[in-house]
Amino acid sequence: MAYQSFEELEVWKRSKGVAVLIYACLRDCRDFSLRDQMQRSAVSIPSNLAEGAERGGLDYARYLKIALGSAAELRTQCYIARDVGALKSEDAETLVAELKEISRMLSSLSRTVTTRAKTPSASTSGPEH
Repeated sequence: MAYQSFEELEVWKRSKGVAVLIYACLRDCRDFSLRDQMQRSAVSIPSNLAEGAERGGLDYARYLKIALGSAAELRTQCYIARDVGALKSEDAETLVAELKEISRMLSSLSRTVTTRAKTPSASTSGPEH
């Protein structure tokens, strides 16, 4: 498989979009602690995906798992933010649905990366991601 830049990955594009949407949805949120935590979780997803892609191999798989954890963390925070009135219900629904899809994509990519990293020929054919 030829090298694919993280910017070309649909999961990176979508997770970056979620981060931008979180900033927009929480722009007027006065709960600074919740807003900050949600922004950090949101930014963590595409950031870990990018860092892992650049490292490659089993490091890539590890960073994908971290991104997956951040996606679950952000989903939980969306539910909480909705329940306390910091996030509109329709925005929470949109974000949660997108985060579930991103989680599926990250899980699939993680399985592929792990399999390729553990295949002996993968380590001799250059970067695999």
